[in-house]
Amino acid sequence: MRAICIGSAMVDIIVLVASRDVERMTMTNATSSFLLLEQGRKIESESITTHIGGGAVNAAVSMTRLGIDATVLIKLGQDRYAARILERLAQENVDQTAVLSTDEAPTGTAVMVSSHDRNATIFTQRGANTLLRPDDLDPAMFAARDLVYITNLSNQSADCFPLVVDAGAQAGAFVAVNPGIRQLSSRTAAFLGCLDKMSLLAINRVEAEALVPSLAAMTVADDAPVVERVPADDEPRLMRIGLSFGGFDMDLVNFFDIVRARGVAKMVVTDGIEGSYLADEAGLHYCPSLRVEVKGTAGAGDAFISTLAALLASGVATDEAMQSAAVNAAGVASEVDTQGGLLNQQALRKRLAESLDQLPVTFWPWSIFRG
Repeated sequence: MRAICIGSAMVDIIVLVASRDVERMTMTNATSSFLLLEQGRKIESESITTHIGGGAVNAAVSMTRLGIDATVLIKLGQDRYAARILERLAQENVDQTAVLSTDEAPTGTAVMVSSHDRNATIFTQRGANTLLRPDDLDPAMFAARDLVYITNLSNQSADCFPLVVDAGAQAGAFVAVNPGIRQLSSRTAAFLGCLDKMSLLAINRVEAEALVPSLAAMTVADDAPVVERVPADDEPRLMRIGLSFGGFDMDLVNFFDIVRARGVAKMVVTDGIEGSYLADEAGLHYCPSLRVEVKGTAGAGDAFISTLAALLASGVATDEAMQSAAVNAAGVASEVDTQGGLLNQQALRKRLAESLDQLPVTFWPWSIFRG
């Protein structure tokens, strides 16, 4: 199978700080937590390491380790960090023929400060990642691709999102989209207008909640039917509590109904350690996460979604694809960086076989919700 991954390339500088040296404050009336660093103090870190990351690069490395011929469409500056990214791509056998270069901005860089539960605070300079332009999109890049995988596009690059989705659809590829919060919040109308060209839409809970006000307005405008149901106590978390944003509340089943009515074939919402939900033509699937000792959460979402997209595009059954994605995501969370825990095909199969009892998939056909 041949894939192209479009999005960001980053050099990640990861700083691990002992919990005793960083204060954490968690809001009691919200879901936010904050890491507090003392002003003017020099703090001894446990480690400072440099790695290669970025959504498109993480996905391409994930796919090549699974035996897929993967290309990246990324934009780099003309600096030493660009050389490090190219070296990493070569090490992982990722095709570089669609890599672009610019002297307008430096290569993207991130600094991750990780403490307590290892859910890092990330400082980013997106640099060249923001400079993808329509004339950079050569149709030949998409020809004969089985999978077009689109990660977060930021700033000016985000304007290319509809063009990239359309190019994938025109090529007859399985189009998987992992858009990121900025694509959803700043260009909502353009994003929603592309849904009917997506084979798989993958977002996390926070991103799903950001869409709720727009989807609620569409439901009212279309006079669309709403499923009325009483969640059961034994349902997984998002099935019970639903989604909420800006004063709007929406049941998860209704959320999937509204989005799928606009043409997207499959849609997955991830909820961190609480697992993932995938809606398709048959119904709603839920897979728990694989619990591990977490060393870093960055890149776990990329691992989950790239694995899921690659396997679904290859014809693997939904349950197995979700379970395999959970295993690969857990592997990444077990390491500090975004790629060290990505498994090759043989290791993934072995780990999956060992973990099946921890990953039971629950399925609800749509008829259950519609009476």
